Amino acid sequence: MQVQLSVCTRADLDELVDMLSVAFATHDPPAVAVGLTVSEFADLVDLYRDRAADGGCTVVARAANGEMVGAILAEDSAAPFPQGLERLSQKFDPIFEILTDLEAEYRRGRSVLPGDAIHLFLLGVNHAYCRQQIAQRLVGACLEIGVARGYRLAVTEATNSVSRHVFGKLGFVERARRSYTDYRFGTRPVFASIAEHAGPVLLDRQIG
Repeated sequence: MQVQLSVCTRADLDELVDMLSVAFATHDPPAVAVGLTVSEFADLVDLYRDRAADGGCTVVARAANGEMVGAILAEDSAAPFPQGLERLSQKFDPIFEILTDLEAEYRRGRSVLPGDAIHLFLLGVNHAYCRQQIAQRLVGACLEIGVARGYRLAVTEATNSVSRHVFGKLGFVERARRSYTDYRFGTRPVFASIAEHAGPVLLDRQIG
């Protein structure tokens, strides 16, 4: 399928929020496991609106008819979390916890400085356009941006088997992993229903 890739602008933001929120709330295993709604996920994506529009690293994909069919949010890996996370649904808490634990293992003994690594996250494709290599092209475009900006490394988290496959095909190497089966939020096995996806992994790839 022919798609047009472009760096996200302010004109793209409403569609970006809508498309990613639907993609994740309806198809990303951790979001589905904890019961996040499209509206609740939109609250998260909305926190990144300014960064997506002004940062120059977020990429969107549009079909020939102009419809946004995919996007990937990306920013400097050393960027702080956006303000407002505390206002999000508490359903996000176990997702944030398992991913924070994953990142802590990865960063142990590493210094993360601005300009060192580009962080690729929230990669989503409209379900009607899956299996057409749109995700791979979005990641590839982000890597090109990273190289042009002088980043030496690209870092990402993959929360399901599909995204692990996409990043693996593009040369990313697994550095840390957690198990959905073993993870407990307090005492609750909140991700037991998605055990077939094994668990989130953190991957990186040298790009410069």
